[in-house]
Amino acid sequence: MFELRQITKAYGEQRALDGLSLRIEPAATTALIGPSGCGKSTLLRVLIGLVGADAGEVLLDGAPLTPARLPDARLRMGYVIQQGGLFPHLTARDNATLMAAHLGWPRERISARLDELVTLTHLPADVLDRYPGELSGGQNQRVALMRALMLDPEILLLDEPLGALDPMVRSELQDELKQIFAALKRTVVLVTHDLPEAAFLADRIVLMRAGRAVQTGLLADMVQRPAEPFVERFVQAQRSPLEHLAGASPAADGDP
Repeated sequence: MFELRQITKAYGEQRALDGLSLRIEPAATTALIGPSGCGKSTLLRVLIGLVGADAGEVLLDGAPLTPARLPDARLRMGYVIQQGGLFPHLTARDNATLMAAHLGWPRERISARLDELVTLTHLPADVLDRYPGELSGGQNQRVALMRALMLDPEILLLDEPLGALDPMVRSELQDELKQIFAALKRTVVLVTHDLPEAAFLADRIVLMRAGRAVQTGLLADMVQRPAEPFVERFVQAQRSPLEHLAGASPAADGDP
């Protein structure tokens, strides 16, 4: 689906992406993870064309993603930004249907698609005419997801979609997202800072550091075969909640 070849992006003296090469597999969920400032959100913005690379090439379906291709390509992508990014002066309904209305979809088609998304995201239908300030954090995120899915995109890009939620709501939405990803069978790229979340939601994890991908694969690979000492330190920092996901036990690693 996506292929990045030697992508570099700098902000002043700081390189957010540093010669990054990566392939994003179609119809699978890829999680981008790493410490703050590692470039994962910048990478997501490069994929959707909100940020242009200083060097390197982005390919979509084997062809360069040029400025001329971007308008059509973006219609194939749904994008959820951090904390949802809903327009506060629009109702939940108007936020969710914004792009469909802009493209001139008939009212009946918009209504039918909205009904599908209400069911998919488990959003109570009676909140559709409320404004974002009247919604809970979980409801806001559901509306943001509905907006991203409104055009039935082939690609879904999510930047820390659950980062601002309390633990109970976050856990509930993690379960729902996993079900949604499985049902849709779309190409999903998810940015998160939480390794257990990445392991739970994604088919493949990309661990980034200083604008580079230092290891890709399953969590078990990172636990059992870290590519470099940084990978081991990063996993160890979140070790306790991961043991049941990675199949590792303290005794197996020589811990008391």
